[in-house]
Amino acid sequence: MTALAVYRAAATLGGPLIRLYLSRRLKRGKEDAARFGERLGRPGLPRPEGRLVWLHAASIGEAVSVLPLIDRLRCQWPGQSVLLTTGTVTSARLMTARLPEGAVHQYVPVDRPAYVRSFLAHWRPDLAVWAESEFWPVLITETARLGVPMVLLQGRVSDASLVGWRRHPRLIRQLLSCFELCLGQSETDAQRLAVLGARASACRGNLKLAAPALPADAAELAELQAAFGMRPRWLAASTHPGEEAIAGGVHRRVRLSLPRLLTLVVPRHPERGDAVVRDLRGAGLVVAQRSRGEPVTDGTDVYVADTVGELGVFYRLAPVAFIGKSLSGVGGQNPLEAAQLGSVVVYGPQMGNFVDISAQLSAAGASITVDDEEGLAATVLRLLTDATERTRRAEAGRCVVEAEAGVLDAVLEKLKPFMPACRAPGEAGAGEVRRARA
Repeated sequence: MTALAVYRAAATLGGPLIRLYLSRRLKRGKEDAARFGERLGRPGLPRPEGRLVWLHAASIGEAVSVLPLIDRLRCQWPGQSVLLTTGTVTSARLMTARLPEGAVHQYVPVDRPAYVRSFLAHWRPDLAVWAESEFWPVLITETARLGVPMVLLQGRVSDASLVGWRRHPRLIRQLLSCFELCLGQSETDAQRLAVLGARASACRGNLKLAAPALPADAAELAELQAAFGMRPRWLAASTHPGEEAIAGGVHRRVRLSLPRLLTLVVPRHPERGDAVVRDLRGAGLVVAQRSRGEPVTDGTDVYVADTVGELGVFYRLAPVAFIGKSLSGVGGQNPLEAAQLGSVVVYGPQMGNFVDISAQLSAAGASITVDDEEGLAATVLRLLTDATERTRRAEAGRCVVEAEAGVLDAVLEKLKPFMPACRAPGEAGAGEVRRARA
């Protein structure tokens, strides 16, 4: 019995356990009660008429990276509708607010055959595009079984993933063979995808390098700028458990030299806001919490912005930004969003999810790597007091981002043959591509 067959059998027979697991997630606020049926394959919206392109992105980072692609798909092929699926509550809220007209959001169904078949029977996609490497075996194989052309976008194979998949070579080969084309984030990723079994792989750049700047509400930005005044400040962005305590420790160290210091903290998961505030106050810091409307006063040490979709506001307000999940946690978060908006980027050594991007920033002199709280405090103090270094590094970061402006065009060129029905005269469509390869 193959690994895929074992997985499918477990997903089929494990219905009661899956429902119990989802119920517990629902009670913890990790599932959307109002839209819970979507996770079970029950559609929350009617299917648009005509051709439908389905994009799947795991969470906020992946979803934000494909927003420019969705905009271009809608402009270049206006007859297409776009369905975007993600799996987290925070990504759903953000995408509901930011998706363009003609694009809709749904939660991805849990990877159980009954749920997946219900989802596919309703949405009937003409093309499926998966962002990065969240491989759900049932969803992938059921989509391919229906003859829907599939493309992997932003494919990533970390060192750990490569080792893990090599223990299950037949399974990963079966999954990758479902994709007509696999586009890696980097040349290394493309090569690894080919080794693991991709039918066709290539690299046309990283879409995260081509994403537009994170948006910011002008009124909110002006209000916060007035509240912060001329106080020196820095941002701990997209933090994970443990990193807020580090930010608090940095604040205590740096304010010895900069008594008016204001530390901004944006947790990666806003639902952790109450716990973050409680811990920082327990450490003796004066904290204001944004989700509760608490104002920043001259006596505020830390401002916790536990809201959705406002990271662009705080990058614009912070000349120095620490990138979370890099000191406490593994993998890091996207540092380009900060560099694009003029913040000097600082992160810990755990940037495995952004190896190539962090290497580019480092080579350009745009970023600084620190090992611990002490190193972060010293770096924040130096950058806040040395305007020359701060300006030089911020400009270097902008140059890295601008150098990758053509990535979106290159990716779209590779997608053209797979776009269903809406294509320029003489271009082969997805069906012709499949028949030619058969």
